[in-house]
Amino acid sequence: MDKETLLANPVGFDALLGLELLECTEELVSARLAVRDELRQPFGLVHGGVFASIAETLASVGTAVVVVPEGSAAMGISNQTSFLRPISAGTIHARALRRHRGRTTWIWDVEISDDEGRTCALTRMTIAVRPIRGPAPPGGS
Repeated sequence: MDKETLLANPVGFDALLGLELLECTEELVSARLAVRDELRQPFGLVHGGVFASIAETLASVGTAVVVVPEGSAAMGISNQTSFLRPISAGTIHARALRRHRGRTTWIWDVEISDDEGRTCALTRMTIAVRPIRGPAPPGGS
């Protein structure tokens, strides 16, 4: 999996969300997402599923850039998100830090903040690393 391609060309669900990856290493992944009406729930707040989706993408991509070239896939197996304050406008900022790199699982902590730098959600993600059976999926995650 090529980091430059990932950063420049989101695919699938990430493209649908409009997620913009900014940085991607095996220890840190960052992204941002402009808030728009389609991402809000009926009360005008960004839907909690958007926060969880961003976290899963960042952790999966950070793992995949290492394990896909080695013949493995990266997929979320646990996503525990705590919501601290809402976001209703502006830009969602996300930063994932790797906490554990194992043979079969990686663990990431993801912090989501608003334009004022306030922490709005915290996620602990566990990513499974499994051998790829058959051709790798487009985009790798």
